[in-house]
Amino acid sequence: MSEINQISSSTKSPLRVGITGGIGSGKTTACRVFEQLGIPVYYSDERAKHLMVTSKPLVRKIKALFGEEAYHPDGSLDRKLIASLVFQNGSLLEKLNAVVHPAVLTDGDKWHHRQTKAPYTLKESAILFEIGSQGFYDKTIVVFAPKAIRVQRVMQRDGLSAAAVEARMDKQMADEDKMQLADYVIVNDGVNLILPQVIEIHRQLLAL
Repeated sequence: MSEINQISSSTKSPLRVGITGGIGSGKTTACRVFEQLGIPVYYSDERAKHLMVTSKPLVRKIKALFGEEAYHPDGSLDRKLIASLVFQNGSLLEKLNAVVHPAVLTDGDKWHHRQTKAPYTLKESAILFEIGSQGFYDKTIVVFAPKAIRVQRVMQRDGLSAAAVEARMDKQMADEDKMQLADYVIVNDGVNLILPQVIEIHRQLLAL
């Protein structure tokens, strides 16, 4: 395992690798394995939440879309309000994405260039292909799990009904389409082990 953990000391810019997967697919689990191998991972959703309260330019844009009430008096984002508004208005969701995604891309790019000792970086994004950002990466990975398993996972994780989970899934790109676009696929179906699949992809990426 030691050779797998070795990180190149080259000063050249590391490769950019994007990883995605539908809700409940287990992409975060796969990312944790890559981290155990010494690969830095950027979690887009977590950073988006952070930037939406810390980036003054982004906060101004969100207030312009939703009003001052988009934020609580303590400066935290009123996520329930935002969620209810964008759920009712698809165009408003598009406008929100149009201001948040560029901020995340810029933040992720700065983060990537700080990882000078890594052979490659991994950027997790639930909507990598949906927003057409695959051309931004040298390689892409999709984590796949059958729909029935994904539904059960999200129901247990988030306390949602099956119908609510499926409604979320219907808004995402079909797994089959994602797998056709990706360079690598990790199958997380409870039968195929994630670790050997990640190690093999890791070996191939190190060889590039």
